[in-house]
Amino acid sequence: MIKGNFIDNLPKVYGIYTGGFLAFIIIMAIGEQMGMTSKAIGICFVAFTVAIYAIIGYLSRTAQADAYYVAGRQVPTVFNGMATAADWMSGASFVAMAGGIYFKGYGYMALLVGWTGGYVLVASLLAPYLRKFGCYTVPDFIGTRYGGNLSRFLAVVVLTVASFTYVTAQINATGTIASVALDIPFQYAVYVGLISILLCSMLGGMRGVTWTQVAQYIVLIIAYLLPVFWISNKMGAGFFPHFMLADEVARIGELEQQFGFVANSKENLAMVPKGLAGITKAHSAVNASPWQFISLALAMMMGTASLPHVMMRYFTTPSVKAARKSVGWSLFFIFLLYSSAPMLATLSKLSLIDPSLPTGIIGKSIAEVQSIDWYQNWNQANLMFVNDFNGNGTLELNEFFMGGKAVVLATPEIAGLPYVISGLVAAGGMAAAMSTADGLILAIANAISHDVYYKIIDPKAETAKRLVVARVLLVVIGFAGATIAALEIQGILGSVIWAFDFAMSGLFFPLVLGVWWKRANKEGACAGMALGLLSGLGYLIWVRNGGSGFLGITQLTFGIFGSAVSLVSMVVVSLMTSAPNAATQKMVDDVRVPAGKSIIGRN
Repeated sequence: MIKGNFIDNLPKVYGIYTGGFLAFIIIMAIGEQMGMTSKAIGICFVAFTVAIYAIIGYLSRTAQADAYYVAGRQVPTVFNGMATAADWMSGASFVAMAGGIYFKGYGYMALLVGWTGGYVLVASLLAPYLRKFGCYTVPDFIGTRYGGNLSRFLAVVVLTVASFTYVTAQINATGTIASVALDIPFQYAVYVGLISILLCSMLGGMRGVTWTQVAQYIVLIIAYLLPVFWISNKMGAGFFPHFMLADEVARIGELEQQFGFVANSKENLAMVPKGLAGITKAHSAVNASPWQFISLALAMMMGTASLPHVMMRYFTTPSVKAARKSVGWSLFFIFLLYSSAPMLATLSKLSLIDPSLPTGIIGKSIAEVQSIDWYQNWNQANLMFVNDFNGNGTLELNEFFMGGKAVVLATPEIAGLPYVISGLVAAGGMAAAMSTADGLILAIANAISHDVYYKIIDPKAETAKRLVVARVLLVVIGFAGATIAALEIQGILGSVIWAFDFAMSGLFFPLVLGVWWKRANKEGACAGMALGLLSGLGYLIWVRNGGSGFLGITQLTFGIFGSAVSLVSMVVVSLMTSAPNAATQKMVDDVRVPAGKSIIGRN
């Protein structure tokens, strides 16, 4: 029996939850041994975890604005770090990142460098100061710091563009997992994923999302690390493959030379289902030049420090000091997964191409590979494909194709692990995508309901009416995101990278200069947000339509161009117009002092 305050009992509550989840895994393993089908196991894992999140969301329901928007500012640092890590490690991190490294080469580790390094910027430049400010949302800070409805509205626009781009990728991930686990078409599965997401955030807002994200982190980290350690040990790479990465990458290089690699013709590639890629060299030329690597890492760093749903997590801590500590815990919990993604990509590729392993398929007959159960399962899901392009009946390196989303989800089956591990991985991927989607949809809905409806349209609106508006917006935005996700316009990883670029194009310098430069004014901030976002979007469209690019800036790093325009326009316009009044400049001075009450009078 748990007695006393819920916050004080958090270690006990989540300790019991973790034990219960591990017990559920054991029950599923026993069920598999007794003849439980793989489909039933997958359904049980997804249904059980989603039901738990929904129960937490229901128990966290609230009718108080402070609890709905910032979880009552009561979240302890360790648990906020876990919630932030879950919020952060999206479907892109869990489902798509290892696939990106698998297919695009280790140059894609620039994502890891940038996404992790971005938290250094968050801790040193923004999080403690935005917490001291006492705002509910990122546009709330922009609108109060610079003044005027236009600056607040433009911040909402940038937030919506970046967050909506991001949320479509997360619903895409939930749809992929739901379609495989429930054996339903992807176009319907995205709406199943949406319903699961809304169950967590609909009633409790930030409070509900916070406590479900802690639960989701526990699921996703177990689901990611357990297969990595198990597969590594089974393959003879040691229990901790992190120490053997160089040897395993060298082994992949040797195998690629042994088997050779023949590029496919356009006619061959035309036969490959959309969205699938072939095995490519682990040391491919993607981001091979120093500038390509650095520019992608830089874009991800600045994007991290600009994403509203990340900043919102630090509004929930009890104090400025707690916000700073919370960033440190966030980094630790994120590191646990990020340090393992390259290992999983490496182990997955070795499982497929190493003939000394029972799982290796390169060199086997096409017919034999097509008869393998795991191949048939993922082929039916349109995430794997083989074809005898070379006409010799033997599977060559250029004849096997797989979707990037399948690398993490299918590897346990490919490696011959019990199917219960695949069910666990599906639950983990669902948790990762749901946690981030919750944060993103909530960020958009809260910004529109608080900063547009309440601050601009109806400043006298009662709390109950504001929360109704916020909840209606959750449904509308989620439905729109699911509809776009069903079209599969862009892959998961590509959509996420674009979201970072949009965020940094319009928000990075207005946020940073809002804290660190007293001379920055309303006119400059508005110019920076508007011109930064528009120039970034224009650059993306230009490059996507065949433009040659500028200074090596690609469609993955267009935010560098947008943020540069934002910085220049913000500084120039600020200096050409009147300085902020004395009260605003004092407010900027005060926000950089850790001690004391919040600037705008909230606890």
